[in-house]
Amino acid sequence: MKLCIPAMGENGLEEIVGQHFGKVPYYTVYDTDTKEATVIPNTSEHNGGTGLPPEIMDREGVDIMLCGGLGRKAVVMFEQYGIDVFIGANGTIREAINSWEACELTKATQDNSCSGHGHDHSHTEGHCH
Repeated sequence: MKLCIPAMGENGLEEIVGQHFGKVPYYTVYDTDTKEATVIPNTSEHNGGTGLPPEIMDREGVDIMLCGGLGRKAVVMFEQYGIDVFIGANGTIREAINSWEACELTKATQDNSCSGHGHDHSHTEGHCH
């Protein structure tokens, strides 16, 4: 399984999780089978390139994205590509992966995404993989 985490730089698992998944300079892709991390540049239109982050992740074969949070529209986009999103990731990439493995992150749904009308993230059913 491949995880993708927005990254502020190219330091692999020791890099800091970027809190704005669309505008980060890099994504760290972590293969849970091989335990290998690969850093790829964010070439989406948010950074002057083309396409959207879910398209980049789809090309890389990503199954799951870990991030701090995201809006409802983004949740729908990732769902269209069959990529599950877990929110609440912070610290280093390694810490985010450990949190996901420990079932400490919440699966993002259209109901618990940031819609601007309060941020009630108390819905944790189905949060574990």
